[in-house]
Amino acid sequence: MAIDNASLLIAIASSSAALMAALLIGWQNSRDEKYLGLGAAGIGLIVISITIMSLRNGAYDFTIQFVPFFLLISGISLIYAGSRQFRIPDGSYRVPAFTWAAAVVTLAIPFVAGYSGIGTIVLNCIGAIYMMLCAWENWRGRQEAPIALVANAVLYTAVASSFVAAAAVLVIDGRAVLDAPPDNWAEHFNLIMSLVGLTGIGAITLTLHHARAAGRHRHEANTDSLTGVLNRRALFAQFPEDSIVPDLMVAMFDLDHFKQINDRRGHAAGDIVLQSFARVLRAETRGADFAARLGGEEFCVVFPGLDREAAYAISERIRAAFAAKAIPTGHENGVATVSVGVASGGDGETFTSLLSRADAALYKAKRDGRNQVQLAALRLVA
Repeated sequence: MAIDNASLLIAIASSSAALMAALLIGWQNSRDEKYLGLGAAGIGLIVISITIMSLRNGAYDFTIQFVPFFLLISGISLIYAGSRQFRIPDGSYRVPAFTWAAAVVTLAIPFVAGYSGIGTIVLNCIGAIYMMLCAWENWRGRQEAPIALVANAVLYTAVASSFVAAAAVLVIDGRAVLDAPPDNWAEHFNLIMSLVGLTGIGAITLTLHHARAAGRHRHEANTDSLTGVLNRRALFAQFPEDSIVPDLMVAMFDLDHFKQINDRRGHAAGDIVLQSFARVLRAETRGADFAARLGGEEFCVVFPGLDREAAYAISERIRAAFAAKAIPTGHENGVATVSVGVASGGDGETFTSLLSRADAALYKAKRDGRNQVQLAALRLVA
């Protein structure tokens, strides 16, 4: 049975409308995810374009030729902008805007000159370029979700190849002016690939959106909202209280005279001090380390794979870096400092026991004058 272009256009419009609705619902629930709104707007323009093409009823004058092509390119350019926003959430819109303006001018020139055949070739070439740009954005961002984003890149590339095929057949045909829409195997291939590509890309994009939202919720549940480091629950989920932790290094930190900072300078100033210390923790620890706020002004860092000397050195570096910020406490010339206790896990020792010994070393640092690091004695095993 022969493939009917009008039926394919209706199928693409229906599928695109359903995808647009799904993206709009996702965007309504997550307004910060701009790529969903851009994708929905882009698909909306494509639906309008395809609807016009499916209702032209044999007419093929300048308006019927250029207007749907202009809407199609504008819609695809918004999908490209959405691909960039997915990879770079705070990215600029200048590149998509520039490419859209260049595409529209390039498309308009042959149609205004009366060469609709050349204009249709240009349309397909622009579509192929945009699809490859979308594929490139997905490929570049594949670290976030390798399988899904590589699959998206492959689908975009497949759709791009169908645009290239449609342009190539028109070039071979050699007609500078068309008096009817092209109707050949390449056009059918392009429509089928567009239908399959839009459906697949839309489904993958929505899956990525839900995965990103779930990851964000997990991050929020495990992160201290004020300082951005792990919270107490996340730390104990990673290291259960009764887990055996031989050779694990732990450092306990307590900000000195923190109550005075709150009393003399206000709780807002105290929050700033906590945030400043958390930035020091993130800057001075390794990617493998676990920094957490246990509550109030007390913090903990777990150093997997380090010996006592290395853990002590990092803790001392944290102490010195925080003191060097010279944050005033509001008491004479006093500045904010931190006391530290460091302990290493012994044979058969639990995480709770290790924290207790690090805490004891911390309070020794407090008793001995504050703003210093104390090492807990090695745990003796009978």
